[in-house]
Amino acid sequence: MFFSSKPTTIPTAAEALPGRQEEMPVAENHFVGGQPLKGPYPEGSETIYFGLGCFWGAERLFWKIPGVVVTSVGYQGGHTPNPTYEEVCSGRTGHTEIVKVVYDPAKVSLETLLKTFWEEHDPTQGMRQGNDVGTQYRSAIYTTTQQQAEIAENSRDAYEAALKARGLGPITTEITAAGPYYYAETYHQQYLAKNPNGYCGLNGTGVSCPVGVGVAAE
Repeated sequence: MFFSSKPTTIPTAAEALPGRQEEMPVAENHFVGGQPLKGPYPEGSETIYFGLGCFWGAERLFWKIPGVVVTSVGYQGGHTPNPTYEEVCSGRTGHTEIVKVVYDPAKVSLETLLKTFWEEHDPTQGMRQGNDVGTQYRSAIYTTTQQQAEIAENSRDAYEAALKARGLGPITTEITAAGPYYYAETYHQQYLAKNPNGYCGLNGTGVSCPVGVGVAAE
């Protein structure tokens, strides 16, 4: 990924790049599990979106969790329609790098997914994750139901108290209703399965989140 200095302020809609109407071409199926990236998904499935820095390592965390139907990576939370990776990395689209997680709530709880989210990155860093600096690396949860929003906010409050007890600062994670999700280029999808020695910048705080059951990163 990119390590140079990047904008740390989200552009306004007027400042953002114009983008395009054409959707990004993307592989039909998940490289690891073979599931259709864009669906149809099994009846009863729910979708939530997580931003926790570089999406290469972040996606791998979630596709390994039993009960997750399928994952993909893309861009969300900005203004530019159908952006490219280079445009997102310029800081001029307003998007953050996102993992789309489709899951079966009968097999895995949202609390389990949230515990993994909170513990595997540092949600106090604002527009960065470690050496990865820029608006595209900001921490975010984009929800698709009111229940998800309430559970996510409660988990944030619980984790923030745990962080405060260890002397860390407030959580900067953006939690809001999901807007348009734009799939990233095919080479980004399941990147670390295709490139096992590829870059993974995930680095948690070492503080346990007091909800759900976590999954350790590799």
